[in-house]
Amino acid sequence: MTWPAPITLHGTHVRLEPLAHHHAPDLAEASADGNLAALWYTSVPAPEAVPAEIDRRLALQAAGSMLPFAVIQPSTGQAVGMTTYMNVDAVNTRVEIGSTWYRKSVQRTPLNTEAKLLLLTHAFEALDCIAVEFRTHFLNRQSRQAIERLGAKLDGILRAHQVMPNGTLRDTAVYSIIACEWPAVRAGLLLKLGRLPGN
Repeated sequence: MTWPAPITLHGTHVRLEPLAHHHAPDLAEASADGNLAALWYTSVPAPEAVPAEIDRRLALQAAGSMLPFAVIQPSTGQAVGMTTYMNVDAVNTRVEIGSTWYRKSVQRTPLNTEAKLLLLTHAFEALDCIAVEFRTHFLNRQSRQAIERLGAKLDGILRAHQVMPNGTLRDTAVYSIIACEWPAVRAGLLLKLGRLPGN
């Protein structure tokens, strides 16, 4: 049996459903919102590259190393981004939450917090993960602050870890939440979600 198996996760502000090719038109529009592909510190597909990115993620799913989701805004039914369980380690029951991006118009809304809550809840309470990891560019301060606000702790920095599309070297900041920390992290996320505009 595949671990983790495809699943749809439902929230108030977001729905996470298995990524499929029918999401491509919405995701191309989402990428264009804010010209996200131009951001140097992350990898968001350009609108015309969205079908190939869906192919890439589905191939990794077939290989057992990724479970990709389309991020759906329930009020519109539109796909507004992507997220994944990646670097899946079924033997040690560990996953990384990553390869996440959202269209500019839904950034800094309750959608991201609830998406992370859904993914973490499923990881720790349904998949019995021992740890969930997050990775980001060392210089991506916005992403690092968002990860830290979740309650994840910095494990370390992988220096000169990856070559970026523009040829620069990426130092990768590695964070994690471990199973014994989950109850406190969950309580903090629920409190934060309740205080966000739109609730």
